[in-house]
Amino acid sequence: MNEDAVVEVKKRIYEAIDQLEPRLVDLSLRIHRHPETKFKEYNASGWLAHAIEEAGFDVEMGIGGLETAFRATYRGSEEGPVVAFLAEYDALPKLGHACGHNLIATASLGAALGMKMGMSQVPGTLQLIGTPGEEGGGGKVILAEVGVLDDVDVAMMFHPSSRTILWKRALARRKLFIEFFGRSAHAASHPEKGISALDAILLTFQNINALREHIVDDARIHGIITDGGDAPNIVPDYSAALFYVRALDDDACDDLLEKVRDCARAAALATGAEVKMDMQGAYRSLRTNMPLAEAFRGNLEAIGWTFEDVDPTAHIGSTDMGDVSHVTNTIHPYLSIGPEELVGHSTEFAEAAASEKGHRAMIDAAKALAATAVDVLLRPALLESVKSYFD
Repeated sequence: MNEDAVVEVKKRIYEAIDQLEPRLVDLSLRIHRHPETKFKEYNASGWLAHAIEEAGFDVEMGIGGLETAFRATYRGSEEGPVVAFLAEYDALPKLGHACGHNLIATASLGAALGMKMGMSQVPGTLQLIGTPGEEGGGGKVILAEVGVLDDVDVAMMFHPSSRTILWKRALARRKLFIEFFGRSAHAASHPEKGISALDAILLTFQNINALREHIVDDARIHGIITDGGDAPNIVPDYSAALFYVRALDDDACDDLLEKVRDCARAAALATGAEVKMDMQGAYRSLRTNMPLAEAFRGNLEAIGWTFEDVDPTAHIGSTDMGDVSHVTNTIHPYLSIGPEELVGHSTEFAEAAASEKGHRAMIDAAKALAATAVDVLLRPALLESVKSYFD
């Protein structure tokens, strides 16, 4: 297909997304008003699946053994690459959509619906994959592990932010639950007969704090006590804490995780408590496919956006999109929905996720994602470059 034809396909897609804007904004606000936490997104996943099924996509619910995950598929004019838009729609406990997943979901939906307008002339297969539980549940990790993404050539999504950034790193993350088992006793009359599980937890935190001086700059360790005892006059026979261990490199993250385990083992030895440790999930580091990212850059800049030049290792967190990036070619760009001082996981960010600026970013992200999919499907040299970069 010549360049003029590619431009015409993109034009029709943009017009379709413009027509869809009122519906997409309405759905975004509906998801925003009804926040659902990880793996409980029954309304959001149902609304999205219904909207895409009405447009003629084949929808599978409950993929990968996850009730609120789905895959919608639409096949083009002939066989070709498989392009997937990933939708997140879970909210944070208490804060609601303070990470803007309502915008992510509707941008990916808009991209898929807009693409359908041009699919009669486009080879390949289009998918919208609903990925629940990004906030601490690792839905994409589970879907990747069971092979949902094995046949996908390109996986894309956008993320709302305070700044417009083409790409940045994401930390590998390990989630470790630590329990200590001691012996209860009266804390006043017979404290010597007790073994304090709480002391063991507190020593674990102290050991980790001593470790911080000797870890690499990009590493992070943070934890909370989830159980510290029942009453001050009872020596706690049980305590528990949840830790996140992060680093830019997956191997470095695993090494650091083992040192955190040693901190807990040392606390058990010092107090006489027994320790049990349980890995409750892991996110891999994010690997952005740069040829694919540059194609997205061109499409977003063509509709008036400008990317900021920032340190890709600054102010980063973790995402289960990292696991996707180790399976297939992936991008995860960021579009601004508010001022630079806007902080994610805050009430202010939740407000921005329902704002006019937030929805402008959502619509334009949908257009740029769809246009990048067109480039992948109609420009074989780009797909070859994308796959070579992954290898």
